[in-house]
Amino acid sequence: MWPWGHLAAGYLLYSLYARVRTGGPPRDGPALVAAGATQVPDLVDKPLAWSLSVLPTGRSLAHSSVVAALVLPVVWVAAARRDARPLAVAFAVGVVTHQATDALYPVLGFDFAAVTFLAWPLLELPAYEVEGSFAAHLALVEPSPAFLFEVGLVAVASVVWHVDGHPGLSTLRSLPGRLRDAAWS
Repeated sequence: MWPWGHLAAGYLLYSLYARVRTGGPPRDGPALVAAGATQVPDLVDKPLAWSLSVLPTGRSLAHSSVVAALVLPVVWVAAARRDARPLAVAFAVGVVTHQATDALYPVLGFDFAAVTFLAWPLLELPAYEVEGSFAAHLALVEPSPAFLFEVGLVAVASVVWHVDGHPGLSTLRSLPGRLRDAAWS
């Protein structure tokens, strides 16, 4: 799935979670954490595999549910010590949504061998047709049914984000001023 698809799916799931848990839309901080966490697996794995050749593929370490099962409890404990459990939940929703949505198309196509990345390093990683650079992957963007599905997902997520009152937007807008103020203090 493309970054915008991960973001849309993660926001929709976190918004649903927030509404079920609290009866209202997501708060600013957790919404931003959930949105950012939807990108974490790619921001870790792809540069480490494609640019630095530290990882075997762009879907390995941070895409692994085995690794997530080790990392997410550490995030939970760290958040609990700072009384920030909602941020840990938001982070978990974002990361797990990314992993699940990367497995979506192979599972729908009954290509279960293509989702072994979820159990890396316990299972061997699948071979990928395109590996090695961001440009090579961007060259694959075309109006396929999967691409159009993701565009639709973004549209739905945008409407939900609007209905939710744009959580996170005011925080992002205030960031330049807060950074400027911090630099001068």
